[in-house]
Amino acid sequence: MPQDDDLARLHGAVPPRYGEVHVRNRGRLPHWEKEEGLYFITFHVADSLPKPVLIKIDERRRILETARQENAHLLPAQKEILAAYSRARIEEYIDSGAGSCPFADQRIAGMMAAALRFWEGKRYRLLAWCVMPNHVHVVVRLFPGHELAKVVKAWKNFSAKAANHALVQKSRFWQREYYDRLLRNSDELARAVRYTLENPAKAGLKNWPWVWGADSLPRTTASRQAPALV
Repeated sequence: MPQDDDLARLHGAVPPRYGEVHVRNRGRLPHWEKEEGLYFITFHVADSLPKPVLIKIDERRRILETARQENAHLLPAQKEILAAYSRARIEEYIDSGAGSCPFADQRIAGMMAAALRFWEGKRYRLLAWCVMPNHVHVVVRLFPGHELAKVVKAWKNFSAKAANHALVQKSRFWQREYYDRLLRNSDELARAVRYTLENPAKAGLKNWPWVWGADSLPRTTASRQAPALV
């Protein structure tokens, strides 16, 4: 497990000292943002989750918010919804290969990797990333003056335009929302990196090339060099 001193040497990726944290509420999910924050981010292709599942996820969020606000006990039916549509269960479903899985096409996966690396060293520092067939995981540290929402929007816009052009389609490419976690210490960072790097093997993808981690970080399936971009 890396220590704070080790992490500080990773291209300036110092674990954040929690100061003022802003909560941005847009769409379905709240997003916690901090200047120069370290984040674990996940975003999904539009058809990786069908509409009925998205509705249940919304219902799960409302149940949790109401329970917190009113300090109420959950009914058995509500507990079933929480269990059936937990983040872990949803990730298992997506890893099974739901939807059209455009990133199974090496051309499209390469375009996504290019989008992630485009502003590397200028707006953020990438610590790990993984382009799965129907979703993307990124561990990243933002540089001063750059907002999480704008960075993710740039990734999604660039990759959506490139992918739709290559696939000769005009459909909505990404789900509107994304999931993010503000990483508070070295243990959380190590877990996020490990999850990202192990995701292809966990999903049964052998010799999957679209996964990368900084050399000094713990890694299992990532290669030392990022794959060539197409």
